[in-house]
Amino acid sequence: MPLLVSFNKIQSVNKTKSGGFTLLEVMIAMAIMSIALISLQALNNRTIATHGFLQRMTQATFLAQYKMSEVEAASDGVLLQEASQGSFEEPHDQYKWEISFSETPLASVRMVTVDVVWGNRDKNEFVSIDSFIF
Repeated sequence: MPLLVSFNKIQSVNKTKSGGFTLLEVMIAMAIMSIALISLQALNNRTIATHGFLQRMTQATFLAQYKMSEVEAASDGVLLQEASQGSFEEPHDQYKWEISFSETPLASVRMVTVDVVWGNRDKNEFVSIDSFIF
């Protein structure tokens, strides 16, 4: 039986939709990705700044506690009355301390305030600790 091949029917190829992305779809996807990445970078910068502030505040709190323990140890039953100020030694030389004394209703008790400042006081870059000396 002979094999007959017919070339009369030409099949048309459907070229209306291929499996890839159009240029418009790629550009929209890139715009969405760039907006998301810029937002994440801004969030990362804010996190780093907040971490730095909290690290300085923690260090200032430790230094204020240290200075308060010096004042309490130096009092030794003697009522201190002089306000003083200064700065810490290396590596904490960016921190400055201020000690002030105030009266209380009891004559034998004084309130001591130790402030540690590392920047602008108006921007809340300071720590303050109060204690009482008998």
